[in-house]
Amino acid sequence: MATEERSPADSDTVVFVHGLWMNPRSWEQIAERYEQRGLQVLAPAWPGLDASPEELRADPTPLTKLDAKQVIDNYERIISRLDEPPIIIGHSLGGAMMQVLLDRGLGKAGVGFAAATVKGIYDLPLSSIRAAMAPLRNPFNRGGATPMTQKQFHYAFGNTLSREESDRLWERYCIPAANRVLFEIALANLSRSTVTKVDFEKSDRAPMLFLGFGSDHVVPAKATRHNSEKYKGPAIVAYKEFPGRPHFPGAPGWEAVADYAIEWAQNPRPTDAQQPAAQEATAQTP
Repeated sequence: MATEERSPADSDTVVFVHGLWMNPRSWEQIAERYEQRGLQVLAPAWPGLDASPEELRADPTPLTKLDAKQVIDNYERIISRLDEPPIIIGHSLGGAMMQVLLDRGLGKAGVGFAAATVKGIYDLPLSSIRAAMAPLRNPFNRGGATPMTQKQFHYAFGNTLSREESDRLWERYCIPAANRVLFEIALANLSRSTVTKVDFEKSDRAPMLFLGFGSDHVVPAKATRHNSEKYKGPAIVAYKEFPGRPHFPGAPGWEAVADYAIEWAQNPRPTDAQQPAAQEATAQTP
């Protein structure tokens, strides 16, 4: 589609922020879908993670050099150079980073796909601990890079899929974890000073949508919803749950999630934030 034929909404720029155990390849299907809609798409890697998953599994050295501030500051530099504020879409730990970037005044809207929680949200379900147990079990290995086995990946990212389907996703997308980034974001509530501290009552924050995945072991939908409910004030914050979805953003059925996310970001509305609470109230009525 030629530039002059695009509507203002179609010509929006989207910046993807990938999560832990992933690199930009994890966005490839959604990025292609958005480009076909006429959107400008950027999917930057965390610093040093431009290599393929195969290369990063073979040599995870770049992962050992990262911390959360370095990663978030790099996205801020990229976004600040753009002509117009983009839509920022983050997955998992990238969803926590999305919240920080919007708190810094960046972006026209933000969407979190199974977004990791920021400081001040105290949900840490047992499934989350189990999914991240490999690096978390050794607090002295913060500077390391911990791989995820195919069996661990099946539990953490592909639990609604067959083991064969999950193994194929592992082969194409999975990289070792940057341990220091995981410790700094997942355990933010244990730190007096953390990069993921945000102002939940910021009045001029861009609209933000949280997408909960109903079968997610890494960031259960309940934690995502509690994160969305923490935000107060006039800024639009919405929540939408997709039942039966695992943590991996490109699991089967991803098209409906991707379409909902971009259509909301181009036309933000607050109503979805009230749906889960209303459903719970109905379920509890005798």
